[in-house]
Amino acid sequence: MSDPVRSCDIQIRVRYAEVDQAGALHHSRYWVYFEMGRTELLRAQGLCYRDLEQQGVFFVIAKCSARFRSAAHYDDLLTLTTRVTKTGQARIDHVYELNRASASGSPELLTTAETTLACVNRRGKIIPIPQGVRTPT
Repeated sequence: MSDPVRSCDIQIRVRYAEVDQAGALHHSRYWVYFEMGRTELLRAQGLCYRDLEQQGVFFVIAKCSARFRSAAHYDDLLTLTTRVTKTGQARIDHVYELNRASASGSPELLTTAETTLACVNRRGKIIPIPQGVRTPT
């Protein structure tokens, strides 16, 4: 059996519609990017969130925090790293690092964040994470 996928990188280009009047990526968009990272991490594990929802399995944000170090701007090419740090019976903890490509070749860390997701059914009741989704920590 292969090792579970615990980390995933995706590239995102900041679109004009995502920036505020100062030209900086609006803070609400970071959370959309983090959701994209979680979705692609699931996909790297051979899972599709849509299929889980059809089975009555949902993941909801129970806790989130972010530290904004520097702003992303229109047309920046970003790399988002999403990692699973802990998996419990009904929760998954993720950490995120959002970096911008720089002229020097070294990535510039813009934002770090953490989320805790709870696994729930269609009625919002906490349920165990399905075995195929859970990654050992």
